[in-house]
Amino acid sequence: MNKYNITADMSFVQVQHQGTSITIQRVQDPAATIRTEYAPTARACPPYCIQPMRLAAGIETFGELEVLDYLKRITAGDTQYMVIDSRTPDWYEKVTIPGAVNVPYAQNMAGQATDLPGVKRTLVELFGVKENNGSYDFSNARTLAIFCNGPWCGQTPNYIRTLLSLGYPAEKLKWYRGGMQDWCSLGLTTA
Repeated sequence: MNKYNITADMSFVQVQHQGTSITIQRVQDPAATIRTEYAPTARACPPYCIQPMRLAAGIETFGELEVLDYLKRITAGDTQYMVIDSRTPDWYEKVTIPGAVNVPYAQNMAGQATDLPGVKRTLVELFGVKENNGSYDFSNARTLAIFCNGPWCGQTPNYIRTLLSLGYPAEKLKWYRGGMQDWCSLGLTTA
């Protein structure tokens, strides 16, 4: 039994990550500290500017418990949801939230408003969007919970703005603003 639960009623969440079952829980060592890459508090702005709490109309900003809820749904077989790590592959390989899928903004959406094959591949193959005669049908698109490094990281805000500009419904886009910074500061399991 964990001494340091996630909530009073939840000590852990079991998820699948790249074919492996992982238990997400809080670190049980009271001497544990935050990962070094998330310890610095001085970051040059730009590019590391503090992001607003409300990103855009209709975009829900949420925290760790909501991310865990999505991960539980996905693990139970619900394919309507995805938790997306929008950071570059090197950051994803270093540390991520167990159960998150790496769909980097930079490689999949950044600067591709005119690169329809790249955008179409991301929307259709990954997010469940249908293409009809050159336009997109988002009626069966997945609900995406997207995160990056934290409140000072602009990758997810840019990702969400790009998806909105393409017509992705705001109610199907969720922003975990705290990202890896907050996840690690709470001592939650990483992969």
